[in-house]
Amino acid sequence: MKKTDVTIGETYLVKIGGNKVEATITREHEQGGWEATTVKTGKTIRIKSPERLCRQGDSKALIATKTTQKPKCTTATQKRHTCQRNAPDDKRGDGPMSLLDAAAHLLGCDGGKPMSCETIVNLAASRGLRKPTTGKTPANTLYSSILREINNKGTAARFVKTERGKFARADNAL
Repeated sequence: MKKTDVTIGETYLVKIGGNKVEATITREHEQGGWEATTVKTGKTIRIKSPERLCRQGDSKALIATKTTQKPKCTTATQKRHTCQRNAPDDKRGDGPMSLLDAAAHLLGCDGGKPMSCETIVNLAASRGLRKPTTGKTPANTLYSSILREINNKGTAARFVKTERGKFARADNAL
């Protein structure tokens, strides 16, 4: 955008960092550029160059795309069996499953029997729930993650420690 295209009183999208913020130009700044007020927060900002501004038509199109979000889960997807990959209890969606989520998944699906972290890591890799990483001790990492969840969440944790080195799903251990 050129300096001659900027109109005081108009609303533009302003590039601030990696974000685009909707702002209304209020006046020209005495040191060059413009002062603007953001529409969302009302904060006054200084715009030094016209390259940081997007056209008005572009701002309306961008704002329209932000307001249209993906629909939430439908009842058809919620009826799937929870032992399937990306079932409703899988919070992360279609992305790769974390080792902690894979552990909760495996402990809930395999009859509720307690397992060691080494067994969980091997099962997760063999069933394709998680790709093996370059880490040297994934079982130790899983062990500390499960203990951290038990300590932080207390009775709301997904896991319980049944014996030394073995864990079970909290809802299966009762």
